[in-house]
Amino acid sequence: MSRMRLAVVGTGHLGKIHARIASGLEDSQLVAVVDSESATREQVAADTGAKPLADYRDLFGVVDAAIIATPTSSHAAIANDLLRGGIHLLVEKPITPTLQEANEMVELADRQQIVLQVGHVERFNPALVSVHSKLDEPKYIEARRLSSYTFRSTDVGVVMDLMIHDIDVVLSLVRSEIVAVDAFGISVLGDQEDMVNARLHFASGCVANLTASRVSYTAERSMQVFTSECCANIDFAARRSSIVEPTAEVLHREFDANTLTADQKSHLSERIFSELLVKRDLPVVETNAIEQEQLDFCAAIRTSSSPLVTGAHGRDAVAIAEQVLEQVASHQWDGKQGTRQGAFAMPQLPTVLSGPDHWSEDDTVVIKRKAG
Repeated sequence: MSRMRLAVVGTGHLGKIHARIASGLEDSQLVAVVDSESATREQVAADTGAKPLADYRDLFGVVDAAIIATPTSSHAAIANDLLRGGIHLLVEKPITPTLQEANEMVELADRQQIVLQVGHVERFNPALVSVHSKLDEPKYIEARRLSSYTFRSTDVGVVMDLMIHDIDVVLSLVRSEIVAVDAFGISVLGDQEDMVNARLHFASGCVANLTASRVSYTAERSMQVFTSECCANIDFAARRSSIVEPTAEVLHREFDANTLTADQKSHLSERIFSELLVKRDLPVVETNAIEQEQLDFCAAIRTSSSPLVTGAHGRDAVAIAEQVLEQVASHQWDGKQGTRQGAFAMPQLPTVLSGPDHWSEDDTVVIKRKAG
């Protein structure tokens, strides 16, 4: 079987990582790296043995597939040209900055019968993989994604930059129509939103509360998922997960703390997470999430199957992100309809925004537009 010919378009921070990993895959060959900046493409080419190119159009007839890791604003133009040329694509997240562009790209890939995968890499994070099978029909999800300002991805705000990861993971777990979105945010270092809290309401009754900040002095990428039978704790950064499973007595509402003696209360207070709400760490298989993502991409091409994260999945995440941004922009911080991406605030303000306890029923706006 001949090796698949790959290219990486964009040799910035993430593009360099993609190129390094792609150059080591066994059943594919990194034949080219593309960037308008000569210094970066030449360096990455030297490091990986690929051919440096200044224009992605030079890939036609040279490669079978490409990974697009350019700024989000350029995704649509580059991807659509390559799709028309019959090149399979892995497009970094977010797929595009707008729902309209995402719909056009997905429809074009479908017409061309081309694999279109989106780089929502957290789906391949071993911490999520280890617990995924236990997360049927979530009831409540709490996600926190905080980082300092990296001066990368400055063409988008924190919703498209960071929160989009958690939106995609939540959509993959809940699998129910979103009926309403609440959101508000704060801008700190420019015109884009830098801190946002959003609450997603699903037709199933599930609620997901998402907090994202890129001006935080602490770093965190975590998620808690509550189902009717367990609570899972996922640490995406440390690649660890644990699960809390109530005993049958607790699940069946047969446990009553008011009937316990003083000695029983004292005993259980020290053993609550071993005898009532049983907590255990889950075994996690150490893998490189980006490598797994690339392997999934290549396998989908070779088998003419769907990748784990399809273009449609990426489009759906953008659709919800747009709803979040609309609510951020319209939040009445000053007592009147706003047009800013949140209120301007100085960095010393709390990096974690208020959660759902502070929402009111009047803040809920029902979604009328769906993806697709």
